[in-house]
Amino acid sequence: MKIGLVCPYDFFRHGAVQKLVKLLDEELTSRSHDVKIITPRPAGYKGDAPPRTIFIGRSTKWNTPLSTTLEIGANFDTNELEEMLTKEHFDIINVHEPEVPVIGAQVATHANCPIVATFHATVPDNAIGKTVEMFRIPFSRSLFRKIAAMTAVSDSAAKFVSEWSGQDITIVPNYIDIQQYKKPPRVKRDVSTILYLGRLEKRKGVKYLIKAFWGLAQRDDRVKLLIAGDGSERMRLQNYVNDNDIPRVEFMGAVSEDEKIRLMKQATVYCSPAIYGESFGVVLLEAMASGTPVVAGDNAGYACVMKGTGLLSLVNPKDSSEFSRRLEILLYDKAIRKVWMEWADTYVEQFDSNIVIDQYEAIYKNVVTKSTRKSKD
Repeated sequence: MKIGLVCPYDFFRHGAVQKLVKLLDEELTSRSHDVKIITPRPAGYKGDAPPRTIFIGRSTKWNTPLSTTLEIGANFDTNELEEMLTKEHFDIINVHEPEVPVIGAQVATHANCPIVATFHATVPDNAIGKTVEMFRIPFSRSLFRKIAAMTAVSDSAAKFVSEWSGQDITIVPNYIDIQQYKKPPRVKRDVSTILYLGRLEKRKGVKYLIKAFWGLAQRDDRVKLLIAGDGSERMRLQNYVNDNDIPRVEFMGAVSEDEKIRLMKQATVYCSPAIYGESFGVVLLEAMASGTPVVAGDNAGYACVMKGTGLLSLVNPKDSSEFSRRLEILLYDKAIRKVWMEWADTYVEQFDSNIVIDQYEAIYKNVVTKSTRKSKD
């Protein structure tokens, strides 16, 4: 099959969508499919596109209503898009985040082959989320007439679309390279170390983690908090720590993938206190594969991942006392840590990258087969 993969964001930035598109490209190419990534040219990028990559338009910064800044595809020539689609003659195109302005919707509108739409984002259940939904519905209804199949990375990502579209949505979860996290060498764990890894922006709830840590740190002079990542809230968070003399908090800035894995294996507990806007939580799976217990915000996306014994991990980040106690339990209660890690070691296997790619490939083949039969009838 000739497969197009649309990534509406700057493809060279870190993100769950970019990681999945990259994996699909590499693995489907290794299975003898002809794959091309369709994505905006990043701001400031010079020269030709990398192999198997087609630039359409340019990326520009977009401050979303959900307190997130994204680099999205805009500013492109429709004629250029149509010429590319005619030249490439794809058998199928998988548009990731089709509702993100503007490139995905335009590809879906102008393509002359079947479209698979994949939804990643979760809209929060609050006033901002309801406002976003109000604008999404009319736009989505016009777009989805051309979509042959829809997938979502979680039930929470599928919820909004399934409620009004009436179409079936196949859940294909996000993935991790399990062996990358499980393979030796194991790093000796720092006693009483809590790790946060990710963007520093309001919806990630890092301030609530710092407040809960502060309560724990006053009872325990061994515990320390490592915050790896960068973002718009970094300076504000650092000032909050300094102004309140909160001890043993280290801001590490952005880290490499290798350093991320080392930190994950070294931590005693991994914590992701996001309050909304999470559709899945790949980083929770990475912690599981590393053998590191998790404390996580009880948002809808994380609840899709932390099932069964994993429910022990979920906490309301805004309840500082309960949050602090949950961190303490997962740090020091050996019996609970043992039960959690035994559950996680088995549970995480279903998210291995090869299993996820098999599911996407099967969907593509099914859609192309149905399209071919329809054209012959």
